[in-house]
Amino acid sequence: MGPAVDVDPAARDTVAAVDLGSNSFHMIIAGVRVGGALEVVDRLREQVQLAAGLDQERRLSAEASDRAIACLERFGERLRGVPAGNVRAVGTNTLRSLRDPEPFLRAAQRALGHPIDVIEGQEEARLIYLGVAHTQADDQGRRLVIDIGGGSTEFIIGERFEARYRESLYMGCVTASRRHFPEGLVSEAALGRAEIAARIELEAIERQYRRVGWEDCIGASGTIKAVRSVLVANGWSDDSITPKGLDKLRRAVIRGGSAEAIASLPGLSSERAPVFAGGLAILSAAFQSLGIEEMKVSEGALREGLIYDRLGRVDHEDVRERTILAVSRRYQVAQRFAQRVAQTAEACRRQVATVWGLEDDRARGMLRWAALLHEIGLAISHHSHHKHGAYVVRYSDMLGFSRQEQALLSTLIRLHRRRFPRDVIEDLPEGATGTAVRMSVLLRLAVLLNHGRSPESLPPFRLAATEDALELTFAEGWLGRHPLTRANLEQEAEHLKTVRLRLVFG
Repeated sequence: MGPAVDVDPAARDTVAAVDLGSNSFHMIIAGVRVGGALEVVDRLREQVQLAAGLDQERRLSAEASDRAIACLERFGERLRGVPAGNVRAVGTNTLRSLRDPEPFLRAAQRALGHPIDVIEGQEEARLIYLGVAHTQADDQGRRLVIDIGGGSTEFIIGERFEARYRESLYMGCVTASRRHFPEGLVSEAALGRAEIAARIELEAIERQYRRVGWEDCIGASGTIKAVRSVLVANGWSDDSITPKGLDKLRRAVIRGGSAEAIASLPGLSSERAPVFAGGLAILSAAFQSLGIEEMKVSEGALREGLIYDRLGRVDHEDVRERTILAVSRRYQVAQRFAQRVAQTAEACRRQVATVWGLEDDRARGMLRWAALLHEIGLAISHHSHHKHGAYVVRYSDMLGFSRQEQALLSTLIRLHRRRFPRDVIEDLPEGATGTAVRMSVLLRLAVLLNHGRSPESLPPFRLAATEDALELTFAEGWLGRHPLTRANLEQEAEHLKTVRLRLVFG
């Protein structure tokens, strides 16, 4: 991830978030003040138009990739001196859509100097809502939040800081503009087709969202800010967005007839003009489908949500813990046994953490969560339940987790028993294989040592590690009194040869 950087003590209270959006890349850097208040010290934004470089085979063009990498190199330069653990970077719709994201992610992470998580639409919606909620003066009442991005649009209904209903629809200002206004030409017919296409997408949520209702509607991010800016600049609104103002804007866009002409609208930047008609069509459709009478505009969005989410994790308000508990209950996991396995896994990790590079909070958390969920596949079938559990974790909506984190959890659950399948290990992202295998070995040992499900505490044991070996030692005579555990350890020693690890016990 780049050379180590000396950290200025003053920078330790600095946090940063990077949003690799489908239209623009954003970065926000803020200082954490007394009481947890944030003071924004810098904002950077570059229009990369990543979605415009995605072809029908879901591959990214060299030109789009080069634009993105160059932007991230500039962001990375600005982030020098910010502690690695204080930076969170995420990719959204376009990176979710890539057929093979790993080559681009490796290059992007080298350029930025920090890991980049790909997040699912539901998680993106949660983080957007969190960013909006934290930047509102009034946190009372139910609100509808809409964020039109380059490749997806998020719709969230929540109260205070909790998102109750979350949807991410596959439509955005870049994709809609490419589809309906490919030459930058705008006509009433084309705009109408774009609105109908958006309304078709909105059918999935229209009835439920109208039934639930809201007191305030708030819009976030580039398209909605641009619409508000044009309305205000032309005297069509004081500050908010209304159906009347949208109708005037819609007629002005049709009169313009092209992205080039639209760029001359007061309040609209020239770089926003090529994707403005697509975003306007989505916003107009949302107003029609959901019966929106007025929309206020928020300064906060995904990147602010990332920062507040990170601060929550530091303050032990990690939404991932709640997600694991909810999934565990949904699949009726034997929680007392799962907790015992988690405690044993943590005891193993602590003893080998330094040698095996598992000292950080991420390793501790992922191992614990895998232990708590390792038996969820039993709700489907006892036979091959490790495979069923791995599938459930990989493809469920798990709030707080990135796509990479879910993949790692899934892999740990898949590998927690029986043989090590080569294809599962080889499918891991480059650089993650060694860590994942070592964590899976610790989980396997924890499950094995609790195989009898006895309520009695395990005896003290010592676990020592080298790069290619583990030595497990019990009190003298204990293994002799537990022949089944000895037999299981002998079998496990054979399994671990597959990953070139020697297990010695006694």
